[in-house]
Amino acid sequence: MGVHWILICHGFVTLLVVVSFLCGQWPIFQGTLIERIHYFLTFGAYDYILRFVGAVFGSKCTKAVLSVEYYCCDRPNPVLQIIYLVIISLTYYFIAKSSFAYIPGYYLSEIHRYTSLLAVAVGILLFLLTCFSDPGTVKAENVSQYLSAYPYDNIIYTEKECSTCKIPKPARSKHCSICDRCVARFDHHCGWMNNCIGERNTRYFLAFLFWHFLLCLYGTVTIGLVLAGRLKELRVVYILTVYYGIENSFLSLAPHVVQWLLGSYNTQILLLVFLAIVGMLLAGFFGYHAKLCLCNTTTNETFKWQDYMNWQKKLNEAKVSAATLRASISGIVGDERKPSLSKWKTFFRRSPLEDDVKAVKNNVYDKGFIQNIQEVIFPFSTRRSFTRAKSKSG
Repeated sequence: MGVHWILICHGFVTLLVVVSFLCGQWPIFQGTLIERIHYFLTFGAYDYILRFVGAVFGSKCTKAVLSVEYYCCDRPNPVLQIIYLVIISLTYYFIAKSSFAYIPGYYLSEIHRYTSLLAVAVGILLFLLTCFSDPGTVKAENVSQYLSAYPYDNIIYTEKECSTCKIPKPARSKHCSICDRCVARFDHHCGWMNNCIGERNTRYFLAFLFWHFLLCLYGTVTIGLVLAGRLKELRVVYILTVYYGIENSFLSLAPHVVQWLLGSYNTQILLLVFLAIVGMLLAGFFGYHAKLCLCNTTTNETFKWQDYMNWQKKLNEAKVSAATLRASISGIVGDERKPSLSKWKTFFRRSPLEDDVKAVKNNVYDKGFIQNIQEVIFPFSTRRSFTRAKSKSG
């Protein structure tokens, strides 16, 4: 039983660390253990390491660590790309080594040996496509076309020039400090892709997320069917009920079946749990980005809109406060002329400050979910109208 508990604790700790690292900054986890673990993993641990290195090895080693950090976090580098390829290769290797011996099985045919490899190959192809595709680089040669495609809304985007590229900055674009280029319809810089996600490759990025979610789901279900097949072929339930006298019910059999699986197929169980956790996280990421695309918003713009909404709300509150102050002053002056209200009416009278102060979001780029989806699948820079506009301007 000691090994079984170690495996259970290992799975729980893995789940806690993965969720804390990837989702610890979400509002739902504020003030919880998950947020504290996320802070330790992303900031606290690194700060302690820097202090330890400085105290033991001196300032030169600290500068060396900072230079590695600069290379890994602030400049284009293939580190996370290599890690992705290692993870997907090792995962497929362990699945093939531990589970392919039982395929074909009771529930699975031999075709899954080949479809699994094909599914992984498609996932890697989408990864490479996202990594090495142009995200929509804004240059002097195409800036006029992007200015026409994305007009300024004069709310979160106004006419300005990129201080680095020295060209007009189209609406919805941003200069990426890591890639050192302006990107049209900039969403974010993805370290896993070593590339920006922008106007031309958002479609590939969404396809990557969705396909890898399906890949994890496929792997989870396949391993589950392998284990279910082994239970059926070895007649585990029959042995437990007939020879060991365990009641033939789910609640009675489940602990013994799980114990048997952990003892006999612990590698498959760990892989199943790993794929299920990663699949849920990928589903969340895909759902978030799909929602943004449906309303024609980017990750970068969500922060801009949040700042604008906060500013507008404070402005509205200031206006309401000023109006209330003027009303109070005029009420004091006119007290001698107007009959005073009864205490009962004064108690129930609603103050203007109690009214809900609403901040309005007016996203002019949201043209309905059908056109929004078309804009992601068929970016402006890939259409003939964009090319014709370029030839006319030339």
